[in-house]
Amino acid sequence: MVQDSSVEQIGSNQSFGGRQLRYRHRSTVLDCDMTFSIYLPPQAEQGDVPVVYWLSGLTCTDENFVTKAGAQQHAAAHGIAIVCPDTSPRGEGVPDDAEGAYDFGLGAGFYVNATESPWEKHYRMYDYVVDELPALINAQFPINGKKMSITGHSMGGHGALTIALKNPERYSSVSAFSPICAPIQCPWGQKALGQYIGGNSTDNHSEWAGYDTVELVKASLSSTKESLPVLIDQGESDNFLAEQLNTQLLVDTAADAAFPMRIRLQPGYDHSYFFIATFIEEHLRFHADALR
Repeated sequence: MVQDSSVEQIGSNQSFGGRQLRYRHRSTVLDCDMTFSIYLPPQAEQGDVPVVYWLSGLTCTDENFVTKAGAQQHAAAHGIAIVCPDTSPRGEGVPDDAEGAYDFGLGAGFYVNATESPWEKHYRMYDYVVDELPALINAQFPINGKKMSITGHSMGGHGALTIALKNPERYSSVSAFSPICAPIQCPWGQKALGQYIGGNSTDNHSEWAGYDTVELVKASLSSTKESLPVLIDQGESDNFLAEQLNTQLLVDTAADAAFPMRIRLQPGYDHSYFFIATFIEEHLRFHADALR
């Protein structure tokens, strides 16, 4: 396990018979050093295991899910590894929001490939999550790269859904907690896409639409790609629901497109990791069924 000397282990803890590990490596795609966390269940001692990628939300790192979601117990029960990348490039020379705002720049990569200066050199999280990191994981750890699913929260839910919808041949299933469903139509998304990709949704509609779940579901009407199993949980007491997340728009669009999605509105739940921890076992069981 981990033969590449450029991949440096920086954390290790035993958890539910497996190992919660943390590594640093040099990313060619992002042109900076990156960290990621990986949970290897006890079954990984006997051979390759399937993997779920978790994409975190605004202001998070690779550690938030690891320490708050309580996922290791359920991953161990199902024999699934979990990989948690960081949410953006970081380090000296990596540009940040000019005003230090939490919703853009460091900690807010939005899982897109930036095309505008000065972001395009480092902010290529889409390629990092889809290609570079899985290649490293598959080469260095006991992972079955043909059995891979993806999930995430908020900005990470947006990332998981758009990545899976664009690459259904790579993933067995996709789920999300409180995803930003229509970034074209919310302040977070308009700010991020406007700066990373440029213009606005009218000028650059096709480019923006490629990173918008609602728009990708609309496009599925003319697509020959097979649909993946989709599970989404959204708290009804989420303070970002109305302005930023647009869950009902996705519900309506999926119904109009006859696109199969299981979207559950959970009464009383908010945007926090308390919500995620409550339903993470169900999500991992959902992925385990798809990965068999």
